[in-house]
Amino acid sequence: MSTINIQQLTTFMKDWAPDEASIAVATENKYLDYYAGSHDIQLYPEQPVPFGSISYEVARKKRRVEAFVDQSVFGLSYYGIGYPFEEEEDSDEVIVTVILPPDYFFRKQFSYLTGRCGDIWKPIPIEEITYIESHQKKTWIYTADNQYCTIYSLKTLEQHLPDSFLRIHRSYIVNISFIQQIFRDLSANLVITLKKTEHPPLIVGQTYVKHVRRMLGF
Repeated sequence: MSTINIQQLTTFMKDWAPDEASIAVATENKYLDYYAGSHDIQLYPEQPVPFGSISYEVARKKRRVEAFVDQSVFGLSYYGIGYPFEEEEDSDEVIVTVILPPDYFFRKQFSYLTGRCGDIWKPIPIEEITYIESHQKKTWIYTADNQYCTIYSLKTLEQHLPDSFLRIHRSYIVNISFIQQIFRDLSANLVITLKKTEHPPLIVGQTYVKHVRRMLGF
């Protein structure tokens, strides 16, 4: 990638990134360009890409990486989102990283989740999600008529979903607006059924019963 194209890429990323964001463009081994936002970790062109940085992880995993990086890497912690850009066969892969304040992710509330169904990815508005399940080391998003796999864990989603979502089990988060009724079954388990769907009833985990009753007021 030529110098002018690298500068154009940096400018493009600046246009949509938050004002506090810094932008780094790198190859697998070194940084090529850097734009300093208000959260400046003070990179410079030709600086080697260090172990543990977002650019390093993107180069290693060959995919998008989003993670917190502590101060041991650059002397200042940050939250980074990195993207690989494939070039021609004889060119180095280019990696673009958006660098944000470390608390940025914890301020972010999801308005949609991107789910995968087969070879198709689809952004799903939060209000269309009936419940979310952790099963066999994957996280599944359910809507009224389909299911999708997401990259996020239940723990992460619990921190970034609006108050209309409730953790009811170590394996379930439910959209309160889709709850049809709550009752006790023959084994005295608290059970939730969902409206407008064919989804099976969801059992409330024993350790979540008090939390569910407190949040729903019964």
